[in-house]
Amino acid sequence: MGRALFSVSDKSGVVEFGQHLESLGWEIISTGGTLRALREGGVSVRPVSEVTEFPEMMNGRVKTLHPRIHGGILANRDIPSHVEEMKANGIEGIDLVVVNLYPFEKTVAQPGVLESVCIENIDIGGPCMLRAAAKNFHHVAVVSDPADYSRVLDEVQLSGAVTLETRRELAAKAFAMTARYDASIVSFFTSGEETPAAIRVAGEKVTDLRYGENPHQAAALYRRVGEAGGIVSAKQLQGKALSYNNLVDADAAYSLACELPEQGVAIIKHTNPCGVGVHSSSAVEAYELALGCDPVSAFGGIVALNSCVEAELATKLVEIFLEVIVAPEFSSEALEILRAKKNLRVLSLPVDQMQPSSLRIQDISGGLLLQSRDAVSMDLSEARVVTERKPSPDEWRALQLSWTVCKHVKSNAIVFCSPEKAIGVGAGQMSRIDAVEIAVKRARFELQGTAVGSDAFFPFRDTVDALARAGATAVVQPGGSIRDEEVIQAANELGLAMVFTGKRHFRH
Repeated sequence: MGRALFSVSDKSGVVEFGQHLESLGWEIISTGGTLRALREGGVSVRPVSEVTEFPEMMNGRVKTLHPRIHGGILANRDIPSHVEEMKANGIEGIDLVVVNLYPFEKTVAQPGVLESVCIENIDIGGPCMLRAAAKNFHHVAVVSDPADYSRVLDEVQLSGAVTLETRRELAAKAFAMTARYDASIVSFFTSGEETPAAIRVAGEKVTDLRYGENPHQAAALYRRVGEAGGIVSAKQLQGKALSYNNLVDADAAYSLACELPEQGVAIIKHTNPCGVGVHSSSAVEAYELALGCDPVSAFGGIVALNSCVEAELATKLVEIFLEVIVAPEFSSEALEILRAKKNLRVLSLPVDQMQPSSLRIQDISGGLLLQSRDAVSMDLSEARVVTERKPSPDEWRALQLSWTVCKHVKSNAIVFCSPEKAIGVGAGQMSRIDAVEIAVKRARFELQGTAVGSDAFFPFRDTVDALARAGATAVVQPGGSIRDEEVIQAANELGLAMVFTGKRHFRH
């Protein structure tokens, strides 16, 4: 009927697949461990070394890299000269290639794994066979995923061969596998390079999404090859399917929540914080502090917490309409309460698994922008006090919170905070003075005695004057303006404490 070449690392279902093919009259050739597994399963298998008349060598590094293998895969049987060359060189055609690859990604993900072990798990022959078979899909079927065994077997049983349509689909899948594999190897060799000479970005589809940012846009969720954790790894415990916007906002919310101290809560709307609260011991108190910042904007928002959600907090959470709640864990009682809102999406992800990608990639017309992630989570004890007055202990706490929050606010960003909550947030404004005015206007609580975080320096003293008029008594900013001395002098005149971080947090 046909001739198949088997060489797999993942042996799931391979014996049964081989047994069925043999029962249909197929000849099977194989290598190494796959050969042993098939024989143990009672399958009659011809060793590749018998076909090539050359032994496997160099600890299995060289076994299928031979003209009698690749000629059998690559020959275009519609071209007479190819057929003649096959006959002249004793090459038999191969109709089915069943190959998957050494587990390189799993190997490099192991803690403390030696480089030599990683190198040995770079498959050479496997990708060559996959690519050869995929290129010649008009004549050869390639199976790179055990999930496709039954589909291929059904077609072979029905007609004796795999249909052209299926062969084309399987070829695309094989090329996707080798592309992903190569991307993971490139990532391994370029790890530590902030801007490598070339980048290979690969992703594995997790699920299709109903649509993108708007209903007329197609969208899907992918897991980036070489990355572990992150919001894509969160477990959905209940609710409707996550949308594109849900995922973007949930990522923004949990990224902030995981940076908060103590019991921390972040409420996000359109990727910007509209509420942040922290408490030394009570997540309920932290949530109420966060909600108090802007309860109107919180409607339809995303709530993220860095601690377990218990029943008391769950009761509070169902009082308003929310799209998503994400936290490390939920008590069984809390989940029972949250089920009352059947459409509410509930996600769990341990804090230590919220690992944002080390590199951020932005698509622009005709190209990509790449940058390292803004991983600065600065302890302000390292900041420099530049004014005559130093911050008080409470001001230091409020400054730390405002600096943490403003990192997660779209630029230009101004954030007023008390030691335990955000009070006014000005996000995404064209000028910094506009951001101050928005933050003051949105504030629902007294701003007297608050601390302010600014994601970038003040170009003029007008912003400092506006902050003081609003009631702020302490400010944290990167510094670095040509008018820093003017700005510092204004702070001294107004009695403000000001610290410079030397780090900027632009977020576009």
